[in-house]
Amino acid sequence: MTTDSSPGQEAPREEPGWAFRPRTPSAEPYAAASGTRWDSTMPLRMPQPRDGAHEALPEADRQSWGATAGHEPGPVPAATAVLDPPAAARQAPHAGTDGGRVRKARPAARIALVLAVLVAACATAAVLLRQEDAVAVASQTRTQAWQIPAPAADDTLTGSWLTGHLLVRASTRGGLRAYDLADGEQVWSLAPGAHAAGRGTVPCAMSPAPGGRGIGTVAFGEDGSTCTWLAGVKASTGRILWTVPLTDHQHPTAATATTYLQGDVATVVSENFLGGVDVRTGSRVWGYQARGHYCNAYDWGTDGTVLVSDFCLDQRTRFTLTAYDGKTGKRIWRRAESAHSDVTHILSGSPLVAAVHTAHQDAVRVFDSTGSGRKLAVGDDELTGGNGTDADHSARLHGDVLVTPATHDGTVLDGFDTTTGAKLWTRRSAVLAAPAPGADDTVYAVTTSGSPQLVTIDPRTGRTTPVAGLPTGTGPWSFTSGTVYVTADGGVLELNALGSNGGVRMYR
Repeated sequence: MTTDSSPGQEAPREEPGWAFRPRTPSAEPYAAASGTRWDSTMPLRMPQPRDGAHEALPEADRQSWGATAGHEPGPVPAATAVLDPPAAARQAPHAGTDGGRVRKARPAARIALVLAVLVAACATAAVLLRQEDAVAVASQTRTQAWQIPAPAADDTLTGSWLTGHLLVRASTRGGLRAYDLADGEQVWSLAPGAHAAGRGTVPCAMSPAPGGRGIGTVAFGEDGSTCTWLAGVKASTGRILWTVPLTDHQHPTAATATTYLQGDVATVVSENFLGGVDVRTGSRVWGYQARGHYCNAYDWGTDGTVLVSDFCLDQRTRFTLTAYDGKTGKRIWRRAESAHSDVTHILSGSPLVAAVHTAHQDAVRVFDSTGSGRKLAVGDDELTGGNGTDADHSARLHGDVLVTPATHDGTVLDGFDTTTGAKLWTRRSAVLAAPAPGADDTVYAVTTSGSPQLVTIDPRTGRTTPVAGLPTGTGPWSFTSGTVYVTADGGVLELNALGSNGGVRMYR
């Protein structure tokens, strides 16, 4: 472990190329001034997420792991058994002594009996496998209450918020708009002024939800993959409360970004920019500080936690993986690594659950407060944070059970015990639905095979209970690639990720 300072523990170093000086936030949208300081690394480099199956975990390997990657036992190949009974030789009849009756040898009959039992067992197993995906039919049925068409066929969902009575939707062609949940009528739309025109007006990142003060963060840029400025937005009115730039003369190239909220602090995670701002004012709370003068850093975030994998040429420990508190910027733990680690998904911030790829293996780990942790037994599944899109954030912890979307020969849901690493259950042909703000801890999902249904899932056992039937959507990817909400009144709100698949549908 290194003992270097972490963000929030000392004053930023005054070095050319490291200081980042945004404009002073203002209550007047897009107003510019000087003064507020933001620290950044030399351009942070974020590789594209790596697609690939995670390493399977044998039962015997569910244990804590050490500080250095690459020293864990590999998976144990599953044994296979082949049943190849010899063919029964025909026996010639022979004379018996019991009243002249002819008796035949019995081996063939015995083998036939064994085979019959095996056939029956296989048939029973097939029935059980079919029952695994079977869901009872709900007695109630929802119908489509209203629909909002996609603004364009090439529209891409950036993110969404669900408040008490509003849906706030951000997309590359539709911009930032709010709709009344009662009837789907538009309540407000953001119309950036002349000051924003030169910096880009396309939403490129959005916090998963607004905070307790009803303020969320949205980043904008020239397109949906490069962000040039961040805004604090009042969800109820669409008013921009403050802005900060995400580029400057030392970091002029716009880059991808993500943003998250924890209390009154919004974190921004990008190639140029890593730190936290006060969600009420946009003023700096903390800024990332590298371990040395010659470092490359890769960063990823979620609600409450930021992970940084770095390489510092001027430090004795060249590679480290470090977790920071998203609210304060203080270091939670730091691990020495033998090579670069690539984080493909962060599934939970507390406890931290992340899919980490190294030169030695892929694994999904539950990290403790020291950076040690346990692998989840994901098998051949690849876990994702949402239903096929980065705009969806449906993976959730329910007590000590992680319920998350996954892919394995199609769309599945998996439940994992985070204390043991065991996979508890798999539910095929279903997508997770996010609950309404303030709802209880019920796990909702929508089945996607046959007639779709809203169901609840027991997080410990995976058992489903039908709630209501749903109509089949008109889009080719209905419910499977996008965001699904369950509203406070029991409605189901479907947001497609791509405009070619449809816009928004409400079922009641």
